Amino acid sequence: MTPHAETAGVSGISIALPLVLLAVLSATLAVEAGLVNIGRRDAAFVAPEVITIAPHEFQYRDATEYFRSGLAVDAPKHKADVRMPLTITRYQTSLAEYDRCVADGACPEPEVRSATAGDDTPVSGVSYEDALRYASWLSQKTGKYWRLPTDFELAYAAADRFPDDALGIEADSKNPALRWLADYEREARRTASSDPAPQPRGSFGVSQTGLADFGGNIWEWTSTCNRRIDLDKQVIVDEPDPANCGIMIAAGRHRAPMSTFVRNPKGGGCSVGSPPDNLGFRLVRRPGLLESIEDFTRSAMTDMIGGAIFRGVQRDDDES
Repeated sequence: MTPHAETAGVSGISIALPLVLLAVLSATLAVEAGLVNIGRRDAAFVAPEVITIAPHEFQYRDATEYFRSGLAVDAPKHKADVRMPLTITRYQTSLAEYDRCVADGACPEPEVRSATAGDDTPVSGVSYEDALRYASWLSQKTGKYWRLPTDFELAYAAADRFPDDALGIEADSKNPALRWLADYEREARRTASSDPAPQPRGSFGVSQTGLADFGGNIWEWTSTCNRRIDLDKQVIVDEPDPANCGIMIAAGRHRAPMSTFVRNPKGGGCSVGSPPDNLGFRLVRRPGLLESIEDFTRSAMTDMIGGAIFRGVQRDDDES
């Protein structure tokens, strides 16, 4: 490597290090001053097992319903480049985990409780609102911030297990018979499970990323609001606020818009299509302030050092 390349690398690092130290110092002062609340953890409480999905690119089809000329068309599919890691529970929340929240008086009893279900069976018969209560309770118990994943995050974590709900009909096709047949075939594939009873953890396999049991017979609540867009109106539709949305996306073998108060999907609340077998959830853990700074620093330093080395190799090649 030439002196120019070494100088470029050292200069970049010498600029980055003071900025990183300043960020860490600012975070520490914010915590000490009480401006940032990390939370008080119950030392005896065991948090759920999590996995961390490393940043990578993946293909994602929007959960939004699109229409043109009054007919449903497939949502666009695009390449997403995720730059930060995602920490999510490996398994769906179990009965034993949820029962601790019930025992504390923070969560209501699940509507469905099989007599044969064990402690490691995923909880089902819970509404979107029940899942939010559990996430809030868990955040208080662990001192970490837990929340429901968005549809995007769940698709990112489930990887090869996440469904593609596309009909496969050309967007400009005006033949209603083709659309009807495609929709019929899709719904036929969505028939209820032969055994819809919740099964013990690990019964439905693992995704390429290590996420367990996604796509089994329990659909998972997300924090993504169901929305519809008419492409003929050329109107920009903002992302709805989940706090003001009554219909959320539950994801499993297919996406299912569900009312936030529904616990038993067979009892109603689902939009057109086959209802889920069961409703449950898993949670995302948002990194704390110091963890976020560490992730950002690691990413920035990797990009900077990698860039400096690349530039040095280029200069070596040019000068040779």
